[in-house]
Amino acid sequence: MSILMKRLKRWLYLGHRWLGIVTCLLFVVWFVSGVVMMYVGFPNLTEAERHRASPSLAWERVAVSPEDALRTVGQTRFPRELRLAMLDREPVYRIVGWNGAQYTVSAASGRAIAGVDADTALAVAAHDPRAVRPHILGALDRDQWSVTARYDALRPFHLVALGDPDDTRLYVSGRTGQIALDTSGSERFWNWFGAIPHWIYVTPLRAQAELWRDVVLWMSGVAIVVAVTGLWIGLLRMRVRRRYASGSISPYRGWAAWHHLGGLVGGVTLVTFIASGWLSMNPNRWFGPRAPTQAMLERYAGVTEPRSGMDLEQVRVAGCPALIEVRFGWLAGQPRAILSCREGPPAVCCSPEAAAADGAGARIAEAARRLLPEATITGTVMLTEEDAYWYSHHQKRILPVLRVTFDDPDATWFHIDPVTGEVLGRADRSSRTRRWLFNAPHSFDFLFLLRWRPAWDAVMWLLSAAGLVVSVSGVVIGWRRLR
Repeated sequence: MSILMKRLKRWLYLGHRWLGIVTCLLFVVWFVSGVVMMYVGFPNLTEAERHRASPSLAWERVAVSPEDALRTVGQTRFPRELRLAMLDREPVYRIVGWNGAQYTVSAASGRAIAGVDADTALAVAAHDPRAVRPHILGALDRDQWSVTARYDALRPFHLVALGDPDDTRLYVSGRTGQIALDTSGSERFWNWFGAIPHWIYVTPLRAQAELWRDVVLWMSGVAIVVAVTGLWIGLLRMRVRRRYASGSISPYRGWAAWHHLGGLVGGVTLVTFIASGWLSMNPNRWFGPRAPTQAMLERYAGVTEPRSGMDLEQVRVAGCPALIEVRFGWLAGQPRAILSCREGPPAVCCSPEAAAADGAGARIAEAARRLLPEATITGTVMLTEEDAYWYSHHQKRILPVLRVTFDDPDATWFHIDPVTGEVLGRADRSSRTRRWLFNAPHSFDFLFLLRWRPAWDAVMWLLSAAGLVVSVSGVVIGWRRLR
């Protein structure tokens, strides 16, 4: 038995040593890039930016009904999204099908718009208030910033530089003419030290989503083994009562001592960050989806036929002076139009409950029961402030929000906008568990820290510094071993 234990111990040391030589540089990259990501996120187009770049709706040119637009592109069911907005100076319907396909139909002539040229894309970009000297940089299908599959239905893009001091670039869809993404010069610069190395967002790899996922899972999995074995060895080599001849609890000197002692302090941090990062990739699909299914949303709407049920003249009269978009939908079998104005929150018009004292409350309550008809609602809570499951961190959460809970086997929650009636998110037991296994240990997004932001920054910097001591010393030791 003693011989076996010695052999196992030797393999423990050798495994940690050689795997650590491979992964310690990766640890350094992850910690440094994680600090950058605290302040600079990966580029994306926010709703506020999209609205600011949208012209006011030209009602006088709208001559086509939503039903005609849906027929033009062959929709046999009410789509996931149906919007009336502008394409430069032309009103258009933007339609997103349940399969993700996107269509654009002129609301003036009824023709399907199969694509837009560079001149039109330039005109679209010129409406952005940041535009100074907009000019076309060229056409592209995919690049570092538009690499993910979420943009597939909009490819290819016209890349437009706005000529502003921030060196902003817009990605205008060559298929639909809408702005899909914006990036600034500082975002593009800092992301090379932030999200790109942290998420291993190498364009050829990230373009193949499943391959990228497998690579990240295996790399972080090996990294977990290194971190756990290192912490184990650190505890085995530590002497508190019967110290080494030097009087230290560690037998090592120089960089090796930094690695050992730093690992005793920062080892738990290292294991926590790496293991939670591995869980973020949803290994073995342990965590359920966070978006409601098509069936749920169709039951919630109560109508599946490709019709809006709205009188456009009624919507026009109810609109604000700076109306930029109308979203058509259904709620428990009643049509509704959500109006987005340049200033202020969205408003609901033209539905019976819009004029009621409680707004859309009664209609939402009726529709919510249809989300999971086989289950019973166990509670409804109107959140007026953030809590542990609905909070703003790198994305702004809508408040107030209605939380509806069900007694189904997955203990599902839905968050619903009480003004517009839109389902904002779905959270079952597994996704709430993910919040504590990934978000909490990886981002430390505890409300008591986020409410006093300097405290959160200080904690993250301190933990990252502890991890860097272990990682940098490991890189130095590994380099010396290789030499």
